[in-house]
Formats: sequence, C-alpha cells, structure tokens
Amino acid sequence: MPTLSDLARDQGLDPADVAHLQALTADWQLLADLSFADLVLWVPCPDDADGYVAVAQMRPTTGPSLLHDDVVGQCLARGKRPLVDHAFDEAKIARGRELEWRDDVPVREETIPVVREGRVLAVISRHTNLATARTPSRLEVTYLRCANDLALMIADGVFPYPGSSDGGAASPRVGDGLLRLDAAGLVTYASPNALSAYRHLGLAADLVGAHLGRTTAVLAPSQMPVDEAVEWVAGGSAPRQTEVEGHGVIVLLRVLPLLVEGARVGALVLVRDVTELRRREQELLSKEATIREIHHRVKNNLQAVAALLRLQARRVSAPEAQAALAEAVQRVGSIAVVHETLSRSTDGLVGFDEVAERLTSGVVEVAQTGATVRLRRTGTFGTLPAETATPLAMVLTELVQNAVEHGSGARGGTVEVRAERHERSLTVSISDDGPGLPEGFSLEGSANLGLRIVAGMVRTELRGDLVLAAGPEGGTVATVTLWVPAGDADPALA
Repeated sequence: MPTLSDLARDQGLDPADVAHLQALTADWQLLADLSFADLVLWVPCPDDADGYVAVAQMRPTTGPSLLHDDVVGQCLARGKRPLVDHAFDEAKIARGRELEWRDDVPVREETIPVVREGRVLAVISRHTNLATARTPSRLEVTYLRCANDLALMIADGVFPYPGSSDGGAASPRVGDGLLRLDAAGLVTYASPNALSAYRHLGLAADLVGAHLGRTTAVLAPSQMPVDEAVEWVAGGSAPRQTEVEGHGVIVLLRVLPLLVEGARVGALVLVRDVTELRRREQELLSKEATIREIHHRVKNNLQAVAALLRLQARRVSAPEAQAALAEAVQRVGSIAVVHETLSRSTDGLVGFDEVAERLTSGVVEVAQTGATVRLRRTGTFGTLPAETATPLAMVLTELVQNAVEHGSGARGGTVEVRAERHERSLTVSISDDGPGLPEGFSLEGSANLGLRIVAGMVRTELRGDLVLAAGPEGGTVATVTLWVPAGDADPALA
C-alpha cells in the first residue's frame, strides 16, 4: 500500500507540506477518539478539477467504525462530496445539514480544512456513526467539545504544533485519562481514569476546580530542580510531555494548549499511569546489564583457562601434547572473543565481522611457522545471534588454522576468508593455494580431529552444510553454508 508521503508527493506537495501532514496524521488518533468518528485525509490532485486522493485514514477506538475497508489511494471526483469542496475552497469547517445513510446507518459528515501558512493543503472528512446516538454523558460532551476545539485549530493552521515531537506510541491516549483546563490552568473536567491517576499520586481533595500546575508540583515535589517547572508545564502553558512521580507512582502528562486566534483559552491534558511500564523497563535494563556482566565474566574465566593450558603446554615435553594443548588454547580463545563482544552488546547480537577479523588474524599469526602467510578477508558476516556466533567462531578458527598448516605449509601462501550474507543465509568459504586435498580424501573418513569437530558443529549446532573441495586454481576450499533466522538478518541486507 502506498504511504502518505508517496501519495502526497505525487500530488505535487513540497517536503514542508508533506512534513506538516505527517505531523498531523501522527497525532490525529486523538481527534478520531474525541470525535467518536472515522477520519479520511483528502489531498487535491495537481489539477484541482480532477478532485482529491485519500492519503490516510483513521478509525476511532472510542466508538464503532464506519469505514471497514481501507480507502487510502481512492480518488474522489470534485463535486461528488460538496462538503469537501467547500472546506477546500472556503478554508472553513463545513457540516452537513442532512444525515447520510450508509448500509442503513445514519452518518453525519463534517469537513475540516488543513491549513499551513494560510494555504489549504488538504481536507479531513469526519464521519460519525449516529446509530448508537443517545443522551451524551458529561465525558462524551467534553470529548466532543475538545474535538471541535482541535478541529478549529487545524483549520487555523496552529495544530499540529510547530516543532513538537510528542504524540508517539508511548504518549497517553484519550482513554488513558483526560483533563480539561481553562485559561487560568484550573481543571474544569477530569475523566475517571485521570482522577484515578492523581489519586495514586496522593491527591486526597477534588481535582475539579484546582490549579493543575500547583497541585501537580505539590504531589511531585522532587520531579524537577524547581517546582515552578512542573507548575508551568502542567498548567497548560505550552505543548509538552513530562513525567511526574510521587508516592512511588509515575504519571505521564501530555499538555495540549487550546488556541483561538493565537491566544490560549485552555488546555487538554492527557494522563497515563506508567508506573508498571517503567518498572518493566527498569527490569529489562537490569536483566540486560546482568547478561552483559555474565558474558564479561565468562570471557575472563575462559581467558584464565587458556592461560592455564598455555602454562601446562610449557611443562610437557612431548610435541604431540604441546600441539594438542596449543589447539585447545585457540579453541577456548575463539569462544572468549565471542563473549567479549557479547559483553558490549545490548541486544544479544554479535557483529561477527569484528570477531572474524580478530580470530583469523590471531590464527594466522600463531599457526605460521616461518614462511609468510598472507590473509585476505572479503565480504561481510553481518550480525549474528549468540547461539550462532559461538560455534561459528570455533568453526572459523579450525578451518583457517587447517588452511594455514596444511594448505600453505612451510612455503607460505595466501589464505582467503570470504563471507556472503543474504537475508536468510550465510556462506563462508576458506580457501588456500596449497597442494590441495590428498587423493581419495573423504570428510567422513578423515582422521583430523579439527575437521571432525568442525563437521559435528556445522551439522548439529549450526544446522548447516560443510563441503571440502579442490579450488578452481589449485589448493583447497572449505565452504560452510548455514541458515540465519529472518529476525536476525542485518537491516542493511533485508
């Protein structure tokens, strides 16, 4: 489905106009919920005679929706809906005098011009389902009054507020709690949920009639360096979002000043108790820190084991024992490198290119015996989950060491590590320019312990394939292919 940006640009709007519409639609769930109505945003075609294109729509969460099917991308011919034409031509809110009937449902339609810098960019059509109409409660009357105030601000070009970044997914919604303030910052209406949130903060008196800024500053005295900051924000002076804390309760406030001809006549304050949400976030941060500390300690322990193995290697005289212990040191070290990377990670993913660089350089430096072995690494591994990175680190270590020892040998040569990362797979090939595989070589029948370890890890832990074959220009190529879960793919490769 085309996005609002795509559709708006296709109609000839400049980037600043598109940004204004994006800011509006980022916040218009508020208007839909307060209106109990469906909203459709119509942008005129470059040639006004052609009509309009629907670039966005919003359904209310506070009432039944009329628009069960998506209308984004649909065209509306000029003259088909006179209210849309009137709002666009006159830059004024238009309201239908007669009800429409859609599938035996009575509907009231209103249109709101979207104005920026004195120009009408688009029109919002507001469709209210009247099938469930009844005597409205005070809450519903307040909602509708607030919706009409916001509609007037949209038509005056003062909403959405310039430069305001509030209104994201974590912001309070209408159903979380709503307060209505007058021009002096006094509460004229408090929804039950908003009142409950303030009761949790420690409010014992009635909230209606109280000055919200001063009341909030008393309930949350330690929130800001000076209490006046809380009083100013909660008093409805500017479009802001802030958190206040008292009695172990955290409440998120979003203030929306109501403006008429540039003067503030009141404010809406959306209220949400986020105590449990912040507690869970803190628990998550604590768990992440604990996991990183565990990886750090595992890395330290593995390095201690490697040091003990090196010490043991110096105490034995048999060459076979020294070689076996040296291989064990390398295997332990390769796992330690992965845990060191994980100790710096916040999401449990490993940037494996850094790991591969450290491992392959270390293996070549240790394994070469006098002759120069050149290492070349191409491609990218991307990020990998820990359960893949750890066995792959050992596999890479073994295969590079095998290429250096048995491929390059005493005469030196080149070892190339190539990684090809795709959205769902990773292919790693290690090639050398040595004498190649012996005649009749079989991976299943090989007596090489390192290769047997690699084959077992690739098959059981990586659930991949390992193939050893002759290179096209001599030497040996070891190729490991494994599947990577879609959720772990690098964003750049997706």
